[in-house]
Amino acid sequence: MISRMTIVTALAALLMAGHALSAEVGGSAVADLHEVAQTLPFEATVEAVRQSTVAAQVAGRVVDLRVDAGQRVKQGEVLLRIDAREAAGADIAAQATLAQARAAYERSKNLHAQKFISQAALDQAEATWKAAQGSAGISGASLSYAAVTAPISGVVAQRHVELGELAAPGRPLVTVFDPRSLRVLVTVPQSRLAEVKKSGRAWVEFSSATDAPVRIEVTQIEVLPVIDARSHAATVRLSLPENTRDVLPGMFARVHFVVGQVRRLTVPAAAILRRGEVTAVYVLDDKRIARLRQVRLGEVAGNGDVEILSGLTPGERVSLTPVKTGIEQKSLR
Repeated sequence: MISRMTIVTALAALLMAGHALSAEVGGSAVADLHEVAQTLPFEATVEAVRQSTVAAQVAGRVVDLRVDAGQRVKQGEVLLRIDAREAAGADIAAQATLAQARAAYERSKNLHAQKFISQAALDQAEATWKAAQGSAGISGASLSYAAVTAPISGVVAQRHVELGELAAPGRPLVTVFDPRSLRVLVTVPQSRLAEVKKSGRAWVEFSSATDAPVRIEVTQIEVLPVIDARSHAATVRLSLPENTRDVLPGMFARVHFVVGQVRRLTVPAAAILRRGEVTAVYVLDDKRIARLRQVRLGEVAGNGDVEILSGLTPGERVSLTPVKTGIEQKSLR
């Protein structure tokens, strides 16, 4: 298997050799200065808008575990069951006490109608019956907590218990999130907060080691009205479009707030060839001869093009099919 270091070394050697290719390429574009959005970038983290951690409400061992991390569940679906025999015993006792209190109250009503007992005695019997009703309701609710259900429809993010472990009231059991609604959290220094509030537009960039960065326009920007006393920074929430794919809570992202327009040397993202830590483009001369040249990249522009910090000059033409160009080059060597 070819190692990453081998790929990087081979590409670096090709760059140093300045190997030329006289071949037909599928498409090209001119590197030129363009008016692009000037942005204010910040590091951010993805989180789910709707996320819920279900905690145990009754003590007992986990006897039935039906879900695992990554599994989709529906609201109301049983996630696990707890052996709540102690709660079941308490419920039986409460039901028996309720039946006894009800019978005593009925007898007291008959005796009161016949003037054999006072109104105070009847009131006491009624109060005892109502107290038994409350105890029976509490015990019944505790028994129902033995079956733990999903609070929302979504995906299981984490399972906090294993089969056979002891669950105690308040212990987290399962975390579920809704993947359809995601947002990005970013911390903005107080000194740059005015620019962010004035912006009104932003996009989120998700980077990859091998592929071009993915850029997603946000649908809403919300600045929380609180400044942290220690960091002197505010938290900003940016909502992503509904059903955004390949984005999960906890992912790292970069937020770009648009603060103006600026001229930058850019090329289409398709022209960038990435091999490990090396980024390069195929530059075409007037005779359609392609030479591989290493470049240093800047930020992703608002139209999806990539800023070139060094390695190219305005007016040079680059191949839009670098992988195909590289394959043709290999066949001609």
